[in-house]
Amino acid sequence: MKKIILLLILVSFSISSFSQSSDKEWFGSIGLNAINSLGTRSPVSSPGDWANGLPISLAIELGWESGFSIEQGFTLNKFSKGDKIDGVTLTDDFTYTSFDTHAKYYFGKHIFPNVDWLDIYGNAGLGIFSVDETNISANLGGGVLVWFNRRKTLGARLQSIAKFAFDHKDSGFDNNHFQTHLQLIFAL
Repeated sequence: MKKIILLLILVSFSISSFSQSSDKEWFGSIGLNAINSLGTRSPVSSPGDWANGLPISLAIELGWESGFSIEQGFTLNKFSKGDKIDGVTLTDDFTYTSFDTHAKYYFGKHIFPNVDWLDIYGNAGLGIFSVDETNISANLGGGVLVWFNRRKTLGARLQSIAKFAFDHKDSGFDNNHFQTHLQLIFAL
């Protein structure tokens, strides 16, 4: 019950944050995601245990000229029977869902001031996710956004997020994991 109340507060905060400003830049994104659930802290140490059965990724983002933005994302995925999570072979199918709220900072202009087609960002936030049970996570990640036009109305982004579960020791499959997204982003 506490997790449901926290989710409602998180969603309420996101909605109120989005609705307070109508003269800012709004973006939507849709794409694919993959989940690496090795149970380790390194996504590159013997990568495996990937979920990509229903790899749907959606988000809405509100950006300010200062380089800061806030994003509300939803992802759906699936671990199939025979897949592995944390080294355990699954005997059933499991659906992965997550709702994540992230604060982002686009700092690419400080590294490449004359390149307007590329944005690099870091993000941090909170999320709620479920594989077998529900858990809350602290999220930390970053990404690269490539714009297809000068007006920055259409682009593609690649981002990776480390999700650190609050109850990772007692949560079974719902523990620390990495999520990677490949999305098409567009101005709203």
